Amino acid sequence: MKYGVPQGSVLGPIMFLLYTADLLQLVRGHHLRPHAYADDLQIYSECRPADVCLQDSMSACVDDVACWMAANRLQLNDAKSEVLWCSSTRRQHQIPRRAVRIGNTAVQPVSAVRHLGIMLDAEVTMSKHVSAVVKASFAALRRIRSVRRSVPRRALLTLIQALMVSKIDYCNSVLAGVSDTLLRRLQSVLNAAARLVFSARSEHTTSLLRELH
Repeated sequence: MKYGVPQGSVLGPIMFLLYTADLLQLVRGHHLRPHAYADDLQIYSECRPADVCLQDSMSACVDDVACWMAANRLQLNDAKSEVLWCSSTRRQHQIPRRAVRIGNTAVQPVSAVRHLGIMLDAEVTMSKHVSAVVKASFAALRRIRSVRRSVPRRALLTLIQALMVSKIDYCNSVLAGVSDTLLRRLQSVLNAAARLVFSARSEHTTSLLRELH
């Protein structure tokens, strides 16, 4: 290659961030806050529920972002852009429902978005994220169960750690303060894994979990 770096290169994300560093100042110039990670860019701010002018500020900011990108041989993907309004559950009825203009596309607000592997819901309860983690973890556990009799316990523990526990551990700091109901759903996954390791059918898993540390 004569220019740039190969796709997937370790230097690729760093060089892209250097290339697009001016975007952050452009967003701040609209009194909004940017958050960039590799080729993903989030623009966010806060306002009162009745203050809908934030939508116009967002659209104007995205217009400037699109112009900057066009001038720098990049392209904004309007179709993959998402809009999320966050508030407490009792304030949800006050949130604007009309579409937000992103470039030439009218984007309807959604109830949840994926951000770096975390599902953020409009009520910020993390219920969507917990549901996604529990679903993926039990799916991994079913695959592990199909080979349980063919592998030694050490390999079984490695599979559970890599394919299931890692999903629960990933960015689990966002779960601080969530309801006990959601925590019990995550605990049920760990309990099922412990029963799988010991081939136990008992509902009591405290001693099994203690033995597995």
